[in-house]
Amino acid sequence: MPSLTLPECGHYISPPATKEDLEFADLAIIDLSKAHTPEGRAELYPQLRDALRTYGFVYAVNHGYNQAQRDRIFDIADVPFAVVPPDEMKTYTANIEKVGYYAGFKGRQFWKVDTENHILDQIEHYGINKDVTKRPHPQALRPFLPEVDAFIRHNHFNVVHPILRLIALSLELPEETLVDKHNFDGTAETCARFMKYYRRTKEEEEKSKNVWLKGHTDVGSITVLWSQPVGGLQIQAPDGRWKWVRHIDNALVINTGDMMDFFSGGYYKPTIHRVVQPPEDQRNYDRLGVFYFSMPDDNVRLLPYVESPVLQNVGIQRRCPDEDAPLCVTWRKGRTTTYGRSDLKKGMENNIEEEVIEGIVVKHYN
Repeated sequence: MPSLTLPECGHYISPPATKEDLEFADLAIIDLSKAHTPEGRAELYPQLRDALRTYGFVYAVNHGYNQAQRDRIFDIADVPFAVVPPDEMKTYTANIEKVGYYAGFKGRQFWKVDTENHILDQIEHYGINKDVTKRPHPQALRPFLPEVDAFIRHNHFNVVHPILRLIALSLELPEETLVDKHNFDGTAETCARFMKYYRRTKEEEEKSKNVWLKGHTDVGSITVLWSQPVGGLQIQAPDGRWKWVRHIDNALVINTGDMMDFFSGGYYKPTIHRVVQPPEDQRNYDRLGVFYFSMPDDNVRLLPYVESPVLQNVGIQRRCPDEDAPLCVTWRKGRTTTYGRSDLKKGMENNIEEEVIEGIVVKHYN
């Protein structure tokens, strides 16, 4: 009989939610439990469509994990940073610029946050491919891999796939259209990622204007953030202002990325978001985050669904000619190897820097 006793793990104590009077984004909340029936999906997809086309972000509740399961994942998420010794961290640090994916550790001071003032990030993260056996892991994390595997599968099948079905319905496509391009056993760099944002010096905050991660869009198709108590995430609202994302206990914060922009012909544009210094009453805490970054299979070409009646009606906005559309693997490598590392050029718009990936302009927002 397998043991029902879980391996011991230090407990991550969530800081209290901020009481600061902040300008929060008014994000919609969808009940993901309704996605299990045709009637529920018919009710949900207009809600999701309107939310993603307004703010690009949406909350999801009733996703299948209870508060205790969520808390346990945050306990495990802190293990790579709180338990793994520095020397072992180096052993499992990814050569991101060479391989073009986030797997293993990314150390602090790797990304450029403010090129002009030479400010680098203070973020550590640890990435785990959806196939947890694909790459080796530090000794301290190995006892928890069965739980991480279950968590990854939960995200993939009970969160991402239902969202993809709703998006397909919103485009009047067969329900499995997008799911078929996100195979769990397919070759892709879909991953769970644990991230820890460390407090910075007063000088760093002043020079970077309190920005911890500059405005950007995500590389993949769907990003799932398990709502984190320490604030800092901001999205660029339709009016151009930055608005905070409020923490909701055991909720998911879901957004689309570049690859969904390609698939939907601009119908679902990825929302620009950034991370800034937490609110004043949370500045004595480091910020722990748990994410699931979903990408289509590597060999999928990023072409718009021209057969969609919805896209035919509203018009397709291509980021490049169809014959130049990159493969998922190509786009992922291009974005990942240069992110936070390349020297960006100032764009025509104010406070915007640009780079070119596969002949396509990618914007970064300060």
